[in-house]
Amino acid sequence: MLRFTEDHEWIRVENDIATVGITPFAQEKLGDLVFVELPSVGAKLDRGAVAATVESVKAASDVYAPVAGDVTAVNDRLAQEPGLINGEPTGNGWLFKMKPANPAEIDALLDESAYAALTSAESH
Repeated sequence: MLRFTEDHEWIRVENDIATVGITPFAQEKLGDLVFVELPSVGAKLDRGAVAATVESVKAASDVYAPVAGDVTAVNDRLAQEPGLINGEPTGNGWLFKMKPANPAEIDALLDESAYAALTSAESH
């Protein structure tokens, strides 16, 4: 099950490891991505801290950690193929994986219907 932040990150938890990326809405707003800066494996992230940067032909945008935790993996394919985020933002375009410090923080994030309401309001 995906959860979302108001800053347009998504998070999916499987076996106590969370995968994080930017939402389809975010990648559409940014346009074609040309560069991605990922966190280091082992980095400790606070909830809401800048975890990564994505850059498009239009703008650069920070990606924030949806929850606190330790980075366990990064998507190395994005260095050569940043466009994966545009094509598969919630699939192969994931940014990093982390072990959440407090899994209860995930429950406080937006569910799909709340996120849909947020993006609907932002589109107008």
